[in-house]
Amino acid sequence: MASRLLATRLGPLLRSSVLRPICVSHPLDPHILRHLSTFPTRRPSSRSRPTDIGARARQLQSRRLWTYALTFGCVAGFIVIVLANFQDQLVFYLTPSDALQKFTADPSKSRFRLGGLVLEGSVVHPNSASPEMEFVITDLITDILVRYEGSLPDLFREGHSVVVEGFVRPTPAEGMGPGPKVSEKARKNGCFFKAAEVLAKHDEKYMPKEVAAALEKNKKLLEAEAEAKAGAGDGETRG
Repeated sequence: MASRLLATRLGPLLRSSVLRPICVSHPLDPHILRHLSTFPTRRPSSRSRPTDIGARARQLQSRRLWTYALTFGCVAGFIVIVLANFQDQLVFYLTPSDALQKFTADPSKSRFRLGGLVLEGSVVHPNSASPEMEFVITDLITDILVRYEGSLPDLFREGHSVVVEGFVRPTPAEGMGPGPKVSEKARKNGCFFKAAEVLAKHDEKYMPKEVAAALEKNKKLLEAEAEAKAGAGDGETRG
């Protein structure tokens, strides 16, 4: 009974308080509202990806290899150019005596340059149907037969110095064939010089210093032998 009486009295009061709007005695500051409206929303932090140290090292190594390769290529090209310009100094000069001695010791086909004097009367065409020329180069002691296929340069002269480049080859089984009498000594050597080039870069008085020194030495030897023979002949005559 008492509870029903209490609900009857308090019901209207409760309904009136719920429907009545709540009044705020202290309104919010508009600056605070503006600040709250512009406050950035919190986003999840994105961490930077870790650097791949291995890939970076491989990239640097590749760059270094390319740099080394380019440097090596430039250096190699420079060396090739220098060697091409000084090719004349890379081929050895030999006299007929040296060439014959080299062939006897080791009949290899190493290329070299042969220098000496063109024996007078030795320039002939072995075969009229062939453009091959034949002549003898001498250092005053040893003669060597030279065969060259092609036209001889204008500076080529008998009795003057000459430089030819090529190989020493053994005499073929059928022999060297007939030739002038002055070349008989050279035909008995068992070899001949196959020239690939007859050099004519200088005048006919030019001669490499090695060949010139050898000719001067041989000339003095021949003069000494001639004087010795002359002295021996005088002694026999007086006796």
